[in-house]
Amino acid sequence: MRINSTRLSTAILLAMLLGYVGPSLATETTEQPESDQTYDADADGEQRAKAAGESLIGQPGPELSITTLEGDTIDLSTLYGVKPVYIKFWATWCVPCRQQMPGFQAIQETHGDDIQVIAVNTGYADSAASARAYREEMGLTMPITVDDGTLAEALNLRVTPQHVLIDRSGHITHIGYRDDQALEEALQAALTTTEPDSSAATHGAPAEDIDVNAFAVGETVSQMNITTRDGDTIDLSRTATDKPLGMVFFASWCESYLAESQPATASACRRVRETVNQLSKDSDTQWVGIISGLWTKESDVESYLDTTETAFPVLLDADGDIHRRFGIQQIPTVVLIDADGKVADKLGPQDPEFAETIERISQ
Repeated sequence: MRINSTRLSTAILLAMLLGYVGPSLATETTEQPESDQTYDADADGEQRAKAAGESLIGQPGPELSITTLEGDTIDLSTLYGVKPVYIKFWATWCVPCRQQMPGFQAIQETHGDDIQVIAVNTGYADSAASARAYREEMGLTMPITVDDGTLAEALNLRVTPQHVLIDRSGHITHIGYRDDQALEEALQAALTTTEPDSSAATHGAPAEDIDVNAFAVGETVSQMNITTRDGDTIDLSRTATDKPLGMVFFASWCESYLAESQPATASACRRVRETVNQLSKDSDTQWVGIISGLWTKESDVESYLDTTETAFPVLLDADGDIHRRFGIQQIPTVVLIDADGKVADKLGPQDPEFAETIERISQ
């Protein structure tokens, strides 16, 4: 198969990506490293959150505005020096997030007048519609926003849930995964701290330091290289090759962890992987897998590769920069770059053609 420089037919390519049925695989368990039966997800989540937040403790909170599900704007920088801010990253597919939600709502009901509580849906493999439905199910009353990647980048999101506490002076004092005594103590400290003097308050980290501009279909990718886990460098501008490029964005836990909560997404991830395995044998097109850094580090990628038949090269997008550069929030998504370095198409599960193709295949 060769991707032409003209815009590809979304329906045709998705038919190829979703229509191929490869050999069935046993259910993977890649959300746990290797096969260690003593694996402690709670301890692992806390360790990942602490490691991600280590460099942020004591730093100013981000100078950003967010838009809630109701369309209201909250400017975080106007809160610094006035009241503490408690941000919790979550997702509707995240089991511990759901387990912690009653306690999160209780904090809103008890302290909502004294601390700005904000529920930040990651927007990754999720949607505003799902967030609204979950809000109704749980009776949540705090402001809810669906992140576009901006807050995730500013606050080093690595796990869900991830708690971020910013004190009254506007400085980050706590980042963690657990709803535990450490979080409770950090909340109490933030609530009891007196008004900061003018020298202690901050206006926040400048928003201009945070770039989430995404390449749109039709735009040319220039001066951007990525390096696979095998050490091979891929020039996305295609200046050194006449081959088009297919980039598959996914998560190492997509097929396994989402099997119950989002079975359609899990199935799509598996079928795209199996299909790209076949397409990658075609020397006319180069393929690469871009793995999300959410809940994933290099050892998790090793485990994923050990338990799946992944034949194309992959890399871990640890800080999410490549995902943001291409505006990826849903998985699996395939970005096609033609031989001239132009984004020819972006194919995701939310595209109308996606559902139409699945329906046609199932007939």
